[in-house]
Amino acid sequence: MTPHPSHGLAVALFAVVVAVTLTITVWVGRRGHAAEDFYAGGRDFSPLQNGFALSGDYLSAASFLGVTGLIALYGYDGVLYSIGFLVAWLVVLMLVSELVRNAGRYTLADVLALRMRQRPVRAAAGLASMVVTLMYLIAQMVGAGSLVALLLGTDSGAAKGWTIVAVGGLMIVYVTVGGMRATTWIQIVKAFLLVAGSVLLTVLVVARFHGDFGALMNAAAQHSGVGDKYLEPGLRYGSSPISRLDFVSLGLALVLGTAGLPHILSRFYTVPTARAARRSTMWAIGLIGCFYLMAIVLGLGAGAVVGAKAVRASNPAGNTAVPLLALDLGGGPDSTWGLLLFAVISAIAFATILAVVAGLTLASSAAFAHDLYARAWRRPEERQVSEREEVIAARISAVVIGALAIVLSLFAQRLNVAFLVGLAFAVAASANLPTLLYSLFWKRFTTRGAVWSVYGGLVPAVVLVLFSPVVSGAKTSVLPGLDFHWFPLENPGLVSIPLGFLAGWLGTVLDREPPDEDGFAELEVRALTGAGAA
Repeated sequence: MTPHPSHGLAVALFAVVVAVTLTITVWVGRRGHAAEDFYAGGRDFSPLQNGFALSGDYLSAASFLGVTGLIALYGYDGVLYSIGFLVAWLVVLMLVSELVRNAGRYTLADVLALRMRQRPVRAAAGLASMVVTLMYLIAQMVGAGSLVALLLGTDSGAAKGWTIVAVGGLMIVYVTVGGMRATTWIQIVKAFLLVAGSVLLTVLVVARFHGDFGALMNAAAQHSGVGDKYLEPGLRYGSSPISRLDFVSLGLALVLGTAGLPHILSRFYTVPTARAARRSTMWAIGLIGCFYLMAIVLGLGAGAVVGAKAVRASNPAGNTAVPLLALDLGGGPDSTWGLLLFAVISAIAFATILAVVAGLTLASSAAFAHDLYARAWRRPEERQVSEREEVIAARISAVVIGALAIVLSLFAQRLNVAFLVGLAFAVAASANLPTLLYSLFWKRFTTRGAVWSVYGGLVPAVVLVLFSPVVSGAKTSVLPGLDFHWFPLENPGLVSIPLGFLAGWLGTVLDREPPDEDGFAELEVRALTGAGAA
């Protein structure tokens, strides 16, 4: 690859994005320093604002870069990612949003602690939340490395590495200075830019093919290198029984994982009421649904206009398909409009990454400070941590988490960002969702059941990923020179999600401690009516 003539313009736009987001962070960060401001933004965002913020949190580099890249490379099988990401929101709307807003305060563990013994439950839920957000962070930062490498026209690992370090440093600043209020406003701005950029590219793709979607799909198939197989199921997940099982596993993870993502659940605490939380979710579903419809068009457009061969040459995982599409739609690398559109779309993608990593880091630092440091690691007879001490601990943990995410991201640059997010969804669906649903809806559920459910989903999910082709045994693995994998599936959800539910049931039926029926009654009333909610 040679340096792109647009790199100066794109770098300038990147600098504008960074400057605007830092200005928002500093300006908003002055407004409040209490725990409620840091974790929940003061709970005064409107449903529309929070709907945009939810969309901003959810529409990450995996959506804008990863999903479109998979559609460009694999056609029908790539589209399945976008369907899974969207359908997941129905689970959030029907089972989670209102109940979590009423029953919790800042984190998932707050919901569980209402009817369970606090220390073991918070320790388990806090650890699981940190693992999920860390895996999600790695995906976003890998996307940032791919994007800037394309911009600078280099395959240098050093360029990607320094980009990851820079993004990690920025996300630490966003969280430590601005907290949830600043992060929310950054998400709102980013969601607006992302939707606007997607609309522009979609209109240009449709105009290129004169509104003929059949011609668009045929052109994508012709430039895919595999002909009509591009438009049929099985190009990525149909070559063997194992790959078909992998698809089922991925589908389970995507559909069930959203309702267990800590940074999504924490969004419901930024609005004043449960009704506002539900309306936020409905706004988010509308925005996210429109985006994924456009993502399908953009993926097909990249396959048709750029071609699968060129997409792979730029980035084997397809993470740079959308910027390349923008370059071509604007008139090519030698045209002013092509370079301008390429730079704008690259800057929007960069803004997407910055915003999402800020939300993830905040959720992870909240899990550490609020659940582990201030409660799980404190005996009842010990002095309780003050709000000020808790917020300081959250800010310090954001620095440590950011540093750890930077180190791990440097080893995962070969992987598609949507695929990496699929792993995070699998862990969330295995560890967090079973515990949350049991706690909200099962009267007999006990503390042992909750702890077993979290670890019974978390440990198998992480172990199966470590011993899967994701880490070793394949050319695209994190460690391609080694082979110690024994689990054949790339996504562990098919095994780990049922194990999470089974462990929760087993732990409950084997627990000699009787369930807290009064605690469940209190939780039920609070979750359904909002009485006593924060």
